[in-house]
Amino acid sequence: MKVSIVIPNYNGEKFVKTCLKSLTNQTEQSFELIIVDNASKDNSIRLIRDEFGNIFKDRMKIIELDENYGFSKAVNVGIKASNASYVILLNNDTECDRRFVEKMLKGIRQSKRLFSCGAKMIQFNDRNKIDSAGDYYTIIGCTFTKGYGKAPSEYSKKEYIFSSCAGAAIYRKKIFEKIGYFDEIHFAYLEDVDVGYRAKIYGYKNEFIPDAVVYHVGSGSSGSRYNEFKVSLAARNNVYLNYKNMPLFFLIVNYPFIIAGKMMKFAFMCKKGLGKIYLRGIIEGYKSLSKCKKVKFQWRNLINYLIIEAELILNLFKKIG
Repeated sequence: MKVSIVIPNYNGEKFVKTCLKSLTNQTEQSFELIIVDNASKDNSIRLIRDEFGNIFKDRMKIIELDENYGFSKAVNVGIKASNASYVILLNNDTECDRRFVEKMLKGIRQSKRLFSCGAKMIQFNDRNKIDSAGDYYTIIGCTFTKGYGKAPSEYSKKEYIFSSCAGAAIYRKKIFEKIGYFDEIHFAYLEDVDVGYRAKIYGYKNEFIPDAVVYHVGSGSSGSRYNEFKVSLAARNNVYLNYKNMPLFFLIVNYPFIIAGKMMKFAFMCKKGLGKIYLRGIIEGYKSLSKCKKVKFQWRNLINYLIIEAELILNLFKKIG
């Protein structure tokens, strides 16, 4: 098999049939399919077995976890169970264009320095709007999604991005063994930015591949774009993200900007009626920093840190622009 496709599933009965059906129509069929289920309470696993067991036959594995461990652990289990050199992570609430797998493979094979390639994600219910064209991280500690809500035609060129959205991305498996897998302390949200950040520290790159297209419902498991569960976890994980990946010197230099970013985010969340939830997540993050495993600083990576620092500043201007 050329590639392994890992789909984490939690109560995905409403969406997963559309996702798997789109994989049956791919122009590239040399893939194994690994479903990792986070102890779903619906009939999604029965549906997968009944309707797709014979279609994928020996190419499909279903791994059922004993409880909901979150996105990060589910995909780690899938990645470690995979047999191919490349791994596609795919959300269960997506529908893939028929050339998605083909284009993902073509993208990651361009260079051995590529850790990941992210797909062009288009909103499932409004296909005239982008859902994601890559993730960007900024010096104020805020992440933004490139292209959200804009026309898909505006994003037709390959370009390097800070990190790939793990909802539809391909990864070079052996690099995980060097930089580490998705951090399971995150549970969900920003874990893809974190692993993309780590890859950049080691000198690898992440790229947006516009010809690889998926249609994404969005928040299929959590329920909505802004909800208490998502806001709290993202706020906590943002604290982890900076602490783990920035050496002490860069943390000191950047922290006034990060504090300013948190204040702006808090004001935004207050308008959504989620200010207290956001603060609760930040407090939890600082209280549990001891659980984080920091990336060990190595002098040989200093140039990479400086490049990342410049990128964080540039990304802020991209956001403002």
